[in-house]
Amino acid sequence: MGKILGELQPTKVWDYFEEILQHPHPSKKEHKLAAYIEGWAKDHNFELKKDELGNIVIRKPATPGMEMRKPVCIQGHIDMVCEKNADVEFDFDNDAIQPYIDGDWVKAKGTTLGADNGIGVAMGMAVMDSTDIPHPPLEILCTLDEETGLTGAMQLGKDLIQAEILINLDSEEDGAFTIGCAGGMNTAGSYKYEADAVPADSKAFNVFIKGCQGGHSGIEIHDGRANALKLINRFLYETGKNIKFRLAAINAGSAHNAIPREAFAQIVVANADVDAVKTAIADYDKKIKEEWNTKEANIAAGIEDSDMPARVMTTDMQNKLILSFYAMPHGVYRNSPDIDDLVQTSTNFALVKTKDEEIYVLTSQRSSVETEKIDMAQMVRAALELGGAEVTQGDGYPAWQPNMNSPILKTAKDIFFDMYGKEPVIEAIHAGLECGLIGEKYPGMDMLSFGPNLKDVHSPDEKIQISTTEKCWNLLLGILKNIPLKG
Repeated sequence: MGKILGELQPTKVWDYFEEILQHPHPSKKEHKLAAYIEGWAKDHNFELKKDELGNIVIRKPATPGMEMRKPVCIQGHIDMVCEKNADVEFDFDNDAIQPYIDGDWVKAKGTTLGADNGIGVAMGMAVMDSTDIPHPPLEILCTLDEETGLTGAMQLGKDLIQAEILINLDSEEDGAFTIGCAGGMNTAGSYKYEADAVPADSKAFNVFIKGCQGGHSGIEIHDGRANALKLINRFLYETGKNIKFRLAAINAGSAHNAIPREAFAQIVVANADVDAVKTAIADYDKKIKEEWNTKEANIAAGIEDSDMPARVMTTDMQNKLILSFYAMPHGVYRNSPDIDDLVQTSTNFALVKTKDEEIYVLTSQRSSVETEKIDMAQMVRAALELGGAEVTQGDGYPAWQPNMNSPILKTAKDIFFDMYGKEPVIEAIHAGLECGLIGEKYPGMDMLSFGPNLKDVHSPDEKIQISTTEKCWNLLLGILKNIPLKG
């Protein structure tokens, strides 16, 4: 039984979820959790297969009387986005996530929780471990590195899955069935760091923006949340008109699919301008609080003393960088003309990192229309290149085209109505799901995605609703019991 979550229902799901949280699993570093899952499969004498990348499939025969049903694959990814509050000491490579219960929600202490997508993996493990749940021939597919580019699904072995139906448990809205998603791609830029000596008779400061909500760039991008990176660059742009500061470093964001919550810039100012820059940040703090008081209650701009850097950017590089960032698009570009309340195309100005030789920038574009995705990526490329950056772009991933005639969708709708006396929401989403890539690898795969309520994923405010987790579990069991016959 889990130490913290063991009293929650369904017990086995929460036990496995809490066990997952004990094994660090950042994107690209999931080996500790993967080793635990592989050991668990061997202990239970399940059939285990892996592809070259390390994606895991675990198989279990059908329960008696279910042998002639279509085989099903329950799928989730085992990596998580690693975000923490600036005042929290935490090592995602080695420390266990610390969950706690807050009313009807499970949260983590100062970090992302990893319910995205640990809860889906936990449900798959709980079904596999059962002795009293009717199910057809069953697989669980645990993919790697979903959060930083869908790498696991992109490199999924074509002979790994035997199922005809795939149930993805990576959706985040109770009562909704997802049958389609946007495609996406990343655009990265590298500005060569051109350095000058630190001016004499000067003082160094760290300027910061904190307290933004952040969130998932595919789920919350429509919500009009502040981007801390855009806001700190705005301060640099506006302040530079009156105060001749020198920029040493700028850092913000953590992942391509997370809206930056915090941003930091190290600047050097002449001793004579110290009071002026402090006044400027105080005025800017007041300005953004007034602009964002409804949406971002905790937003703050501030300044603190810093050690003197070893170098600063040349004025030419600094000016080009700030102008380039100011021109960088961020947010919703276009809503769907066909589906109400669906974002069609967007971009996320996601990450800036100052390194020894470069300023590295990462952005992410999404669209359910391939040509608009490319157009959005070209806008971002133009903003980067205008600042002198070298640009690279990934191939991206395809959209998952909705199929309203899906047999598993019909089964799931019938089960949902029988359970709750109402129709579920049928939707396509702007966030990326692995289903598009899995469907590309396995043509004809009948796919459906659903899950419990998750809020503020990809931020330390991430939380999962306990009551809807039980509903999701019961729905999954009902669907498995009623999977259509083969042929």
